Amino acid sequence: MSNFSIDIQNINKSYEKTTALKNINLSVNKGELFGLVGPDGAGKTSLIRILTSLVLPDSGQAFVDGFDVVKDYKKIRQNVGYMPGKFSLYMDLTVLENLNFFATIFGTTIEENYELVKPIYSQIESFKHRKAGALSGGMKQKLALSCALIHKPTVLFLDEPTTGVDAVSRVEFWGMLKDLKSKGISILVSTPYMDEAELCDRVALMQSGEIMQINSPQQIVNDFSHTLWQLKSDNLYKTLQSLRNWDKTHSAHAFGQSVHFVANSSKITSSEIKEYMEEAGLENIEISGIKASIEDCFMELMTNNPTN
Repeated sequence: MSNFSIDIQNINKSYEKTTALKNINLSVNKGELFGLVGPDGAGKTSLIRILTSLVLPDSGQAFVDGFDVVKDYKKIRQNVGYMPGKFSLYMDLTVLENLNFFATIFGTTIEENYELVKPIYSQIESFKHRKAGALSGGMKQKLALSCALIHKPTVLFLDEPTTGVDAVSRVEFWGMLKDLKSKGISILVSTPYMDEAELCDRVALMQSGEIMQINSPQQIVNDFSHTLWQLKSDNLYKTLQSLRNWDKTHSAHAFGQSVHFVANSSKITSSEIKEYMEEAGLENIEISGIKASIEDCFMELMTNNPTN
């Protein structure tokens, strides 16, 4: 019996002339919280839909709990929980009616598995007679997660579950995922938010249908081998453009009100950088060395592996 909850081998998927997934290989350990991290169009949703048996791959194989996603799709649908990116519950049904409906589909009851969903459902239970369409974004999120869990799945798939949700609800949601992981549920979650990547056990950084790196967030950061500088001035746009035109620049990316800069030589000094910026007509210059974040690592991978 495999130790993997999810095992993906050479999966490819295209839609007409668009390549959605290219030679995807990854595995998720049992009880692991694994993140698919990347921007829109990276292939995250296509991969999750294949794993939940909603879309067929063009080639390759994938297994969930040892079941083939093509041959054993009925068993997979009974064993997994799925929360799609777009809220897909019944707007005209109440909170309680939605939960009852999903429990009935899977041949169970709310009472039978209440202990699993209680930490989440209890937060919206006082609104159980309110129609789902009248709930706030954070409450809809909790209802959708409760419905995905009511049949006690072994593997949980969450497709960008915090998109469009307020910051407080995002933090609460990830706390819920940590609790579910502690109960032995394997979780595959996709997100475009780099700060959420740091909350996963391991992540796959994806871009244009390909996986650029798989590792723990900490190891990805540790593998960043360049000296990283944070630069500020009176003109962010001019700073960015000037650095991108400099022959000593490896990469320069805007991060908030600053530019994160990597030189093409480890020997460059802050005084050299400042001198160049002054010559470019920039003022109020601030330069400091900083530690790379997951987002810095993602941008570096894109610099080294540009896609067409």
